[in-house]
Amino acid sequence: MATTETTAKLSKNKDVIRLERESVIPILKPKLTVHLANLIEHSSDRADFLKLCKRVEYTIRAWYMLQFEDLMQLYSLFDPVHGTQKLQQQNLSADEIDILEQNFLRYLFQVMEKSNFKIATEEEIDVAHSGQYLLNLPITVDDSKLDKKLLKTYFESHPQEDLPDFSDKYIIFRRGIGIDKTTDYFFMEKVDAMIARFWAWILRKTRLEKVLSRRSNSRSKKDSRKDNEIISEAEDDALYVERIRLENMDLSFRNLSSKITIQEPTFDRIIVIYRRASSRVKAERGIYVKHFKNIPMADLEIVLPEKKNPSLTPMDWVKFLISAAVGLVAVVGSVEMPKADLWVMFAILSTVIGYCAKIYFTFQQNMTTYQNLITQSMYDKQLDSGKGTLLHLCDDVIQQEVKEVIISFFILMEQGKATLEDLDQQCEELIKDEFGEDCNFDVDDAVHKLEKLGIVSRDTIGRYYCVGLKRANEIIGTTTEELVLKAKQGSLSA
Repeated sequence: MATTETTAKLSKNKDVIRLERESVIPILKPKLTVHLANLIEHSSDRADFLKLCKRVEYTIRAWYMLQFEDLMQLYSLFDPVHGTQKLQQQNLSADEIDILEQNFLRYLFQVMEKSNFKIATEEEIDVAHSGQYLLNLPITVDDSKLDKKLLKTYFESHPQEDLPDFSDKYIIFRRGIGIDKTTDYFFMEKVDAMIARFWAWILRKTRLEKVLSRRSNSRSKKDSRKDNEIISEAEDDALYVERIRLENMDLSFRNLSSKITIQEPTFDRIIVIYRRASSRVKAERGIYVKHFKNIPMADLEIVLPEKKNPSLTPMDWVKFLISAAVGLVAVVGSVEMPKADLWVMFAILSTVIGYCAKIYFTFQQNMTTYQNLITQSMYDKQLDSGKGTLLHLCDDVIQQEVKEVIISFFILMEQGKATLEDLDQQCEELIKDEFGEDCNFDVDDAVHKLEKLGIVSRDTIGRYYCVGLKRANEIIGTTTEELVLKAKQGSLSA
C-alpha cells in the first residue's frame, strides 16, 4: 500500500502543503467499465469485456462476504445502541469480551487498509493544527470522558509508526484530498489579524517576543529541519496545495470592507473511532465509528469526540490584564500631571475599554462560528455512523478491488506483456489520460487478484500476460448472481 506524507512549507509568502498521491481510484465503477469498453474496437469484444467486469465484481464480492459478515456480527456486540443487550444475552466473561473486541478492531483496521484509509499521523495532525481557517477557537478533548484501554491494547499487539499522542483514546482515519474555498468580508477577522500584527510589532520593539517565543522557536526549528528533509526526498509527482489565509494576506483599513476568498485543503473522508469512559456503576463496551466528509485540515477539531466547551484562552486573559495595566498607568500618570487633561484620560480609557470589548466580542463571534460548524458537521458533513459506516466501508473495498483488477486486465489485454513496473506506470497513465485523475495505482494487489482469478500469468522472464476475453469468462465461469438473474428473467417472461 502507498503511504501519504503531509508537509507544510512557506515559500514566497505562500503556505503550501505537500501531499503524496493516494491509491484510491476516484472514478465511479460504471463510468470506468463503460468508458474502457468503448475503447475496444469490436462490439463482440466489448460485450465480453462487460461480462467479464460483472463476473470479476461478483467473484470478488463473494471472496469478501464471509469476512464482512464476521465484522458485522462482531460489531453487533459493540454497537453503542443495542450492543449491551446482546452481550448480556451471550453471557460472556470480561476476558472473552476483551478478545472479541480486539478481533473486531483487527477486522476493522484490515477493512480500513483495503479501502485505502490511512491513520492520521502525528506529523499530519501537526500540519493540520498549524493553520486556522473558519474555526478560531482552541478546541480540546475532555480526556476523562474517553476510554484509554481499548485502543492502547490494540496498538500494543499491532504496533504502528508515528501514531499521534491521542491514539490510546481515539484514532482518526483519513482518505482523499480536496479543496474548500470560502468568500466573505471577514471584517472582524481582518481587524483581529491587524491587531495581532500590531501586538507582534510591540513585542518585537520591547524585545518581549524572544522571551515568549523562545520555546516555540526551538520546536519550529526542529520541525523545519524535519520538513526540509521530507521535501528534499519528495517525489516529482507529489501534489502541492496552497493554504490561502488571512495571516498571509496584505491587510489595511482600505480593504476592510471588501470580500476576500480564503482556501484550505480538506480531508475528503474522515472516520473517527473511540469508546467512552466507563463509570463506576457501568462498564462501557460500545465502540463509536463516525464517518465525515470534506473536513478542512485546519478545522479538524470539529470531528473530535467529547469536546470541551471553548473559553477565553490564556493569551486573551494576558491581553486583558496588560491592557488594563497600561490604561491604569496612563490614567494615573495623567492625573499626577500639573494640568490633567480630561480628554486625554477619556481617550486612554476609551481605547482600553474598546480593546477589551473587541476581545470579548471576537470571542463571542468565534463561539457562534464554532456552534455553526458543529451543527454543520452533524447534519451536512457527517455521512453516517456505526453499522452504516461499516457497510459503506465494505462496499468501498469491493469497488476499489474491482476497479484495480479491471484496469490492470484492460492494459494487459490492449498492450500485451508487461513487467510489474511497466504495468503500474501504464495503469496510472490510463487513469490520467482517459479520466484526468491522479492515482498512485496499487499494482501489486491488482496482479495478485488477477492471478487468484486465474486469468493472468507470468512468463519465464517475469512479464505478466492475460488470457483472451472469452477464455477469461470461461475460467471464472457462470456466477451465482448470473444464475439468479437468469431465473428471475425466466419467471418474469413466463
